[in-house]
Amino acid sequence: MKILRADAEEFRDFFGVLRTRGGAFSPRLLADVARIVREVSSRGDEALFSYTRKFDGHDLTPATVEATDAEKEEALAGVKPEDRDVIRLAAARIEKYHRRQIAQGWSMKEEDGAELGQRILPLARVGVYAPGGKAFYPSTILMAAIPAHLAGVKEIILASPVKDGRLSPIMAAAAEAARVDRIFKIGGAQAVAALAYGTESVPRVDKIVGPGNAYVAAAKKLVFGQAAIDMIAGPSEVAIIADSTANPVFAAADMLAQAEHDEKAAAVLFTPDSDLAREVAREIKRQMKTLPREKIIQKSLSSFGAIIITADIDEATALANRFAPEHLELMVENPTNVLRHIHNAGSVFLGSYTPEALGDYIAGANHILPTEGTARFSSPLGVYDFYKRMSVLSFSRAAFENLSEPAQRFARMEGLDAHAHSVRVRCATGRDQT
Repeated sequence: MKILRADAEEFRDFFGVLRTRGGAFSPRLLADVARIVREVSSRGDEALFSYTRKFDGHDLTPATVEATDAEKEEALAGVKPEDRDVIRLAAARIEKYHRRQIAQGWSMKEEDGAELGQRILPLARVGVYAPGGKAFYPSTILMAAIPAHLAGVKEIILASPVKDGRLSPIMAAAAEAARVDRIFKIGGAQAVAALAYGTESVPRVDKIVGPGNAYVAAAKKLVFGQAAIDMIAGPSEVAIIADSTANPVFAAADMLAQAEHDEKAAAVLFTPDSDLAREVAREIKRQMKTLPREKIIQKSLSSFGAIIITADIDEATALANRFAPEHLELMVENPTNVLRHIHNAGSVFLGSYTPEALGDYIAGANHILPTEGTARFSSPLGVYDFYKRMSVLSFSRAAFENLSEPAQRFARMEGLDAHAHSVRVRCATGRDQT
């Protein structure tokens, strides 16, 4: 585990690598994905089923692409009672948290009869993408579909690849708990294209949310405009700010938890305590040997893991804000005080007993978060992502006349005479034009 000083040239080099580890989509990958998207958009089911056969290894037809009620019931029958219980607990906590985000429309009236306002409207149909090829992520279904349901989305569609054409029991249980309306057994870039453009069997959606591999992320980037998307998710990351009160066993465990995601995951600890830095490094080495994904963790930490020794907590906070991490843990004596100085992070975890793993599953806050520094300008997924806003204006004649002259002047400033004329024809002409 690298231990670097924040004022060293080696740290500056590491920080540069850290911020660009996801990399831009390669021209070849974008070209491959663009071809898939183009063919699904033009050939519909035919291309969708062909790519499913090629990449997922099973055949689909218009009759089998969507999971039937019988398939859902069969999958649900295979759910262990204790697994169903924990999924329902997580769903209840996620709903409780996100219910606070429900928005309302508003209006304001002025004395002369002008009224301005805003309507808040749910999207009609949303597509949730959940990985399901090499591993199953029921937590993703809960995190994406529950906020959509609370926003009032009329139809929530799940797209997830399946093994051997059969639904995963835990994915089916999560879909049921999150009130997903329809499940389609499709994945990859072809699924994103099907959701964005629609096919004979897959309805077109207004927005696509949820993480995926590089092909899924590239497809979301390419279809944006045909449908809205939540974000382009990159490799996962955690930063920890720790002082001498931090438990090195906990800090090491949380860094290992992040590193096991994949080889590009990042785990960084900022601390002014050099003794803590060495203890955490030793703990990482000790604990890593007990974990089944040791090879992935080793590669991740060797490339994108480090313990950074800072001058003080203020410098640690400044560096964390520059990193703008997806997850930020504050293992310090007074985390609330440090939080006041945090401006860039997807989700912040205060204290030694608030590990990032808790937030991934059961805490209630959303785990679909901005990555790769985009927390500088992006937010976690929430109910507000499934609304559209509509402006509403109503002017009486008196209110119109109060603003008619400045409106005409503004139009002439922009050289748009027809705009000025549109206002001018309504001005006093000796006729009642209300």
